[in-house]
Amino acid sequence: MTRRWGDRGSVTAEFAIALPAVVVVLALGVTALSAGSRQVRLQDAVADAARLIARADDESRAQDVVAAAVAGAGMSVERPADLVCVAATAPAGLPGLTVSARSCALGGGR
Repeated sequence: MTRRWGDRGSVTAEFAIALPAVVVVLALGVTALSAGSRQVRLQDAVADAARLIARADDESRAQDVVAAAVAGAGMSVERPADLVCVAATAPAGLPGLTVSARSCALGGGR
């Protein structure tokens, strides 16, 4: 049996090159899942806030619902015709990216 000394350590070198790429892909995947989770929480919170305002609850309570669901979320309220529409945006977890949601509920509120 003859040994080839020229290949010695090649697996270690290949692993050292591939490992950072795997770590980057995993980090991006986790960040994308986190952003998706924030989007779902924000959409649910905005729907709840629209219903709260539509049944004449205080807007500050609706703001608390949105802020509790997603940290750093900003909320705005519009009242077109017989609807109460709430829109919110929040940071997505990556610099420069945001998630947003909008929901309307029937009812004039106040």
